Amino acid sequence: MKTVLDILLFFVAVTALISGVIIILYPDGSVMQMSTDLLKTSPFTTFLVPGIVLTVFVGGSSLVAFVLNLRNTLRRYEWAILAGVMTCGWVLVQMLLINTIFWLQFVYLGIGIVMMLIAYQLKGKALI
Repeated sequence: MKTVLDILLFFVAVTALISGVIIILYPDGSVMQMSTDLLKTSPFTTFLVPGIVLTVFVGGSSLVAFVLNLRNTLRRYEWAILAGVMTCGWVLVQMLLINTIFWLQFVYLGIGIVMMLIAYQLKGKALI
């Protein structure tokens, strides 16, 4: 299970960091083939702030959790749970703000939930 958690954390870290940096560099969404029309129901006019949030909170928390998990540090599972919360939170807020649903949102929502469940189980807690 630890290996599965490592793979999921690494996957989310890499994809969030790469996507976030691209969105920060090209906040009009052109490189990612996204229209700023997606943002018409949100408080944003460009993808700059969402890109920063994606990079720092989703990518950053997953990267920290991945490194801590590799090093078997004391708080590794708390960080993995946090990374799962950040991933799920990102997707849910995104769905609410842009009022549009894509299949990829469900993939990342599922990954975030699985990360939290695995980390919680590995932490030694019983699942209900």
